[in-house]
Amino acid sequence: MRRLKIYEENPSATEIGKAVEVLREGGIVIYPTDTIYALGCDALNVRAVERICRIKGINPQKVNLSIICRELSWVSEYAKLNNLYFKLLKRNLPGAFTFILPKIYKNRKTVGVRIPDHAITLSLVEALGNPLLTTSVSVDDEEPEYGTDPELIAERYESVADLIIDGGEGGTI
Repeated sequence: MRRLKIYEENPSATEIGKAVEVLREGGIVIYPTDTIYALGCDALNVRAVERICRIKGINPQKVNLSIICRELSWVSEYAKLNNLYFKLLKRNLPGAFTFILPKIYKNRKTVGVRIPDHAITLSLVEALGNPLLTTSVSVDDEEPEYGTDPELIAERYESVADLIIDGGEGGTI
C-alpha cells in the first residue's frame, strides 16, 4: 500500500492527482474526512464498490451505501431532491452529516449523501469528477485511534487498501 502525505490547509494538486489515478484504476483509498478516516472508491466503478463491500463485510442490497459529492448541484444527479430536502441540505452542508435521500443512484431506494467540510476530501472528489463511495474505517470503542491515526489505520488496512492519504490526526465524530 502506498501512502501520501497531504496537508488539509493546502492540498497539493499533484498529490491529489496521484490519489485520483488510483481511484480511476478501481483502487481503494483511505482518506481523512471531517469526521473519521474513511475507505473510498470511485462510486461509478462497480468492481471497486463490490470490493469495498467485501472489505467491510456488508451486503450492498441490505445496507445503505453513501456517496460524497463535491457540492449540492451534484446531489440531484444521484438522489431525488425536492425543495424541502434542498433547503435542509443547504442549511447543513458542508458538514459532518449524512443525509439519507430517495435515490436515483444504482437502482436503490435510498442513498446516503455527504458533503464533508474537509479540503482534502473535497479536492479528491472534485479532481475525480464524480462522487466517491464512502464508508468509515472500522473503529473499535476500546481503540478509537484506529479511526484517527493514519499510521495505525495503515497498519490495519495495508492488505486491502491501495493508498492511504495521511492528512494528519483525524477526529472521532
